[in-house]
Amino acid sequence: MDHLRRFSSVESVRRVFSAVPRSRLEQALLWVTAAALAAGGAAWLVGARGIADLCWGLGTVAAIGPAVAWVVSALRQHRAGVDLIAVLALGGTLAVGEYLAGALIALMLATGRTLEAAAQRRASHDLRALLEHAPRSARRRTGSDVQTVPLAEVAVADVLVVGPGEVVPVDGRVVGSTAVLDESVLTGEPLTRERPAGGTVRSGAVNAGGAFELRATATAQDSTYAGIVRLAREAGAESAPVVRLADRYAAWFLPLSLAVAGMAWLISGSAVRAVAVLVVATPCPLLLAAPVAVVSGLSRASRLGVVIRDGGALENLGRARTLLLDKTGTLTSGRPRALDVVAAPGWKPADVLRLAASLDQYSPHVLAQAIVEAAGDRGLELSLPADVTEEPGRGATATLDGHRMSVGRLETGSERPEWARAAENRALLDGAAVAWLTVDGGPVGAVLLRDPLRRDAPRTLRRLRTTGIGRLTLLTGDRPEPAREIAAVLGLDDVQAELTPVDKVAAVRAERERAVTVMVGDGVNDAPALAAADVGVAMGARGSTASSEAADVVLTTDRVDRLADAVAIAVRARRIAVQSALGGMLMSLAAMAAAAVGLLPPAVGALLQEGIDVAVILNALRALRLDRAARGPALQPAAEALVHRLAAEHEDLQDVLEAVRDAADQLSDSSGPKALTAVGEVHRLLTERLLPHEDAEEHQLYPALAPALGGPEATATMSRAHTEIERLTRRIATHLELAAAEGGLTLEQLDDLRACLYGLHSVLRLHFAQEEETYFSLAP
Repeated sequence: MDHLRRFSSVESVRRVFSAVPRSRLEQALLWVTAAALAAGGAAWLVGARGIADLCWGLGTVAAIGPAVAWVVSALRQHRAGVDLIAVLALGGTLAVGEYLAGALIALMLATGRTLEAAAQRRASHDLRALLEHAPRSARRRTGSDVQTVPLAEVAVADVLVVGPGEVVPVDGRVVGSTAVLDESVLTGEPLTRERPAGGTVRSGAVNAGGAFELRATATAQDSTYAGIVRLAREAGAESAPVVRLADRYAAWFLPLSLAVAGMAWLISGSAVRAVAVLVVATPCPLLLAAPVAVVSGLSRASRLGVVIRDGGALENLGRARTLLLDKTGTLTSGRPRALDVVAAPGWKPADVLRLAASLDQYSPHVLAQAIVEAAGDRGLELSLPADVTEEPGRGATATLDGHRMSVGRLETGSERPEWARAAENRALLDGAAVAWLTVDGGPVGAVLLRDPLRRDAPRTLRRLRTTGIGRLTLLTGDRPEPAREIAAVLGLDDVQAELTPVDKVAAVRAERERAVTVMVGDGVNDAPALAAADVGVAMGARGSTASSEAADVVLTTDRVDRLADAVAIAVRARRIAVQSALGGMLMSLAAMAAAAVGLLPPAVGALLQEGIDVAVILNALRALRLDRAARGPALQPAAEALVHRLAAEHEDLQDVLEAVRDAADQLSDSSGPKALTAVGEVHRLLTERLLPHEDAEEHQLYPALAPALGGPEATATMSRAHTEIERLTRRIATHLELAAAEGGLTLEQLDDLRACLYGLHSVLRLHFAQEEETYFSLAP
């Protein structure tokens, strides 16, 4: 069998195998070693010992070449990995004729390499979406002549024409009329912004209004959008490959194994003992445990709709201590929703919403869709408008019920009635956009719209804290006021607002200097920051292609709680990988000691090593499961159905909450019959719609949730809120009875009734928010 012990020089082997694509080589090696071991086993069973040794020896020789190439490659990078022990063990088994042990080691080496390659296969940071968005040409005006020229020919001070729907080609200033822009590509915020004459405009923004002229202040190469593309490329290039977990442990395991083998040979004078030590020291726990745990973690995450690009990303996610989050589309839904409807005196909020939705039902604008959706949620029947026109950035105008109506912006500088000024002030306080409804040129109502917080965001961030994330920071292109409000609600550690993509990358790099950092986002403007982070996480269900392609982790479902699942899986998989590797090495150390004193011959040692491998692999496969504590409470189907039904009722009851506050507002203006009628209508809504809903929660939902939440005490606080809602409702009824008996409200009654209504409105808003965050977020 001497011919089995000859192989070519290290350099020639390295050249041969470096020319083979790594993935193909590993797959081929796995098939060859498995086939050799199986063929040898079949020959041994029929008594052909010589053929069995030949097959096992060929399998061993097949693994030596790639293993040597891998060792040489590692040494050239100034690191000695676990493969060096495998090479020595393979050569040693050939030298002493332990071919079965060599074939087993070869198969384990091939299996470990194949698993690791599967865990570390990573998609490149493709920037096609970024590049496709960038314009290739611009329309330059010279005098009265407008010509289309290549973007590279645009110079500073050129006057460019930007048509509706076109991308701003270069940075510049608006000339002449006001520009209405969609800057979501740059800021991540879905709302349009106006730039007056002389206002600065950044390249990459989309013209959401009429055509305007732009005086270039920078060339295409020096403009904002080109900088975003460069940042994404540079940040992606910064991300160094993660050193294999096995190699880090091999830094001390390798020299220890060689020392024990050398001492065994030196003291006993038997080379067989040294080979036996190397056989049991073959780092299969390192080669297999970590990749199996990583692949198991990747598989478990994928079942939940979380795509993790490679094992390095999973390991970094498990070590993360800082989490940076974009706001719009990440912590918020990314789609504006109707926050409130304000009506002018003599108008009803439901009529204002119905008419606004009727005008907007054919508009593709994100705010128009939110208004139509709000009307649909409240069961309002829309009318069919005539002569519909829409001015980009201004809104829709049409004829309806014999009147000319419009929904959108009010003319700047126009006189605002007192109720309209109050609506504008409230929108400013709530960080909301306003869509005004005008009839025959006069405002009659307004729909306030805001991008709402995701119901599962608070629970998600609390879970992330428990996984080891110590710092949570909000990075957003939005204004500071709404950003601070969200940060306060979620208990974030820091908030940075009005950030450009350049600012976000700088913030990510600053955090990376302190700890392993995860960045979560969904927009094109987030792509450079995702690439710059240790781990970039993209909300891929509705986010941009660029953010998904620049990320290491993609959440394919539109649920931010999957982020907490992904981190919990990564932490668990990494912990199991370390446990398996350390446990396997400890068992190998014990076997090495037995082999060194002659208690384990090489073949028996190889079988013992296989037993150790099976043990660590079985332990590593535990990463396929998610801890019950990490998974959170699981709902029974009946409880989940109740959650969905009552959550939908919350949406339907929003008009009741508005009616409660409107009645309180009317009492502030007057205590006459009209105000009392409004209070009476509120009491009817409370008794016929709200209280039955609260009763269903108390007697159906809460008992159904109690087993999953740990008992009735988990819902006790919410039950106390139900009691307070009922108490205030009874108090309102008593005031109505007294007013009916005495022919009106006394001054003392007026103050108390108003306090009851405002208090009930506040209690209901808080109670609804708590239920949506704590209970309704449990169901997908």
